[in-house]
Amino acid sequence: MQKNYPNITLINKEKNEGYAKAQKTGFNIALEQGADIVVLLHSDGQYAPEEMPRLIEPLLKDEADIVQGSRMLSGEALKGGMPFYKYIANIILSRLENICFKMDLAEYHSGYMLYSKKALKTIPFENISDTFHIDGEMLFVGHDLGLRIQQLPIPTRYAQEKSNLKPIKYGFDVLKIMLKYKQGKYNFKKPN
Repeated sequence: MQKNYPNITLINKEKNEGYAKAQKTGFNIALEQGADIVVLLHSDGQYAPEEMPRLIEPLLKDEADIVQGSRMLSGEALKGGMPFYKYIANIILSRLENICFKMDLAEYHSGYMLYSKKALKTIPFENISDTFHIDGEMLFVGHDLGLRIQQLPIPTRYAQEKSNLKPIKYGFDVLKIMLKYKQGKYNFKKPN
């Protein structure tokens, strides 16, 4: 792969430390190599890589610090095969999160996230959780630190892929994060 794509850095971790640790490793390496934009795209086939140029645009134009591709904004999530229970759970959890975090996002649970260098230098991502919930945490911590967040609609593609996500546990974990937030456990100071 390196031979055909010399600009791609392949990161081979000896041990699977989970989703968030892999993401944090990627963020750190991207910053070390001077990346201006970092794109996080889940590899489960639900998110269209073809949308990337459109999603990067607000970062290139300095109109946003974080961009999220949102399945919920398109109004087509169910037509794209999103299971009904996931659709309803996403709506309910996101509404609760909006109340808790004093934000107005269509969702917090997308696997299509784009970050500017400024965002990654501002958010103390090493100090937030090592769980699958890091993406939502990046959103509300970034918001609290004054970063500009944009959501853009993306198509939804659900096929026959098998998810290892346990929906009930996932929902309760989100509720625990909101409780921790209300207890002040995500109060990070703005960098000078």
